[in-house]
Amino acid sequence: MEAFVNGLNDLIWSQALIYLCLGTGLFYSIATRFLQVRHIKDMVKLIFEGKSSEAGVSSFQALSLALSGRVGTGNIAGVATAIAYGGPGAVFWMWAMAFLGASSAFVESTLGQVYKSKQDGQFRGGPAFYIEKGLNIKWYAVLFSIVTVVATGLLLPGVQANSIAAGMENGLGVSPYITGIGLVILLSAIIFGGVKRIAGVAEIVVPFMALGYILLALFIVAVNIDKLPGVISLIFTSAFGVDAAFGGILGAAISWGVKRGIYSNEAGQGTGAHAAAAAEVSHPAKQGLVQAFSVYVDTLLVCSATAFMILITGMYNVKPDGAPAIVNNLGDIEPGPMYTQQAVETVLPGYGGPFVAIALLFFAFTTIMAYYYMAETNLAYINQKVKRPWMDYLLKFGILAVTFYGSIKTASLAWTLGDIGVGSMAWLNIIAILLLTKPALRVLKDYDTQRKEGKDPVFDPVKLGIKGADFWEKEYKRQDIGPDRNVS
Repeated sequence: MEAFVNGLNDLIWSQALIYLCLGTGLFYSIATRFLQVRHIKDMVKLIFEGKSSEAGVSSFQALSLALSGRVGTGNIAGVATAIAYGGPGAVFWMWAMAFLGASSAFVESTLGQVYKSKQDGQFRGGPAFYIEKGLNIKWYAVLFSIVTVVATGLLLPGVQANSIAAGMENGLGVSPYITGIGLVILLSAIIFGGVKRIAGVAEIVVPFMALGYILLALFIVAVNIDKLPGVISLIFTSAFGVDAAFGGILGAAISWGVKRGIYSNEAGQGTGAHAAAAAEVSHPAKQGLVQAFSVYVDTLLVCSATAFMILITGMYNVKPDGAPAIVNNLGDIEPGPMYTQQAVETVLPGYGGPFVAIALLFFAFTTIMAYYYMAETNLAYINQKVKRPWMDYLLKFGILAVTFYGSIKTASLAWTLGDIGVGSMAWLNIIAILLLTKPALRVLKDYDTQRKEGKDPVFDPVKLGIKGADFWEKEYKRQDIGPDRNVS
């Protein structure tokens, strides 16, 4: 079984997917004239503009919901894994993936808004919706939905739960079984409350947890400030094979950096599009820009916080697959939360384990919440014509069971299954957004034009020649919006 799972993972995560992710990010960066740089101001401003409604959540809630999916175990255990197998240079390639991926995140999130629907009184959207409405390929949309329900409902939660349990056992001495039971109880209270409750929890927990984690990282860096120039130099020299020790693993640095970068920030995977579609905004590009910014928060801030804590304290090993160890500072410790725990221990003895355990609890638990929302959205897509309430309950109890099981199974199998889920979604979604490049770029151009004219951008798909945006056609007519609406 394990041999089959590993073989499937190697097939999905071949070099082809690595280059596809990097190439797509580069293509959209150029095609959008590097919106991730020129629209930074708008990204920050738009976070606080949108307001929630009966059908949708606010831009900030949608950002928090997306970040709850992005900021998870990948930001702690994933970064450690990337360094362990790809060396310090993997950190640079995570940054590169974030910078380029911000443009991919904009495109998929904007498309999620353009082709969203209103089902059972709330906004629903994501890759399945824009594949069907934008590409008119129903079977492809259904395939994505099925893959996503399996990935986010059955495969990915185990990774998060496993990291929480490992952190709680190592840091606080809590049995994985107790952790698993606790997670099931907390998750039950939230997922049975619907998207509003999920978004409400996310907008409170996510900013708090991210800020606290970054502040601790800054403190550890400040204590070791004399080592900072050397760490930065090591990251860049290792990333390009210049460093003597890591020059022979350049391919591993790129591969693990991109893989863990995608796993963490999810750019191109399609997950962010689900949260983006739930937002109440006047123009799809607005939420696209907000979601692009979430990639920066995830990787350039939170992942970097982990990387600098680990590297500046020297609490890491580097042992590429099938090769002898290049760095062995931690003995036989398995790559994961223990790297970060040991890093914190060097500065705050006795607090490293508990702090990382609590951070993982917040990070990974909110990610499991987001995974449920994504799975539920795709299940709603599958059941939009025929209501099957039993499927909703099956999903709820299924993700609870997987969360408990993930708390007690081996980490290596959990990560491999998670990688299969992420890679499968990325393949299907990236192909879809590349085929939908024209409408996405039209939406961005329309947003830029209206901003230059001093207007608060409002979306009219008919004017842009975009078909399939049924919700927006009805919304534009309903509001009878005039052409002279000015920026407030």
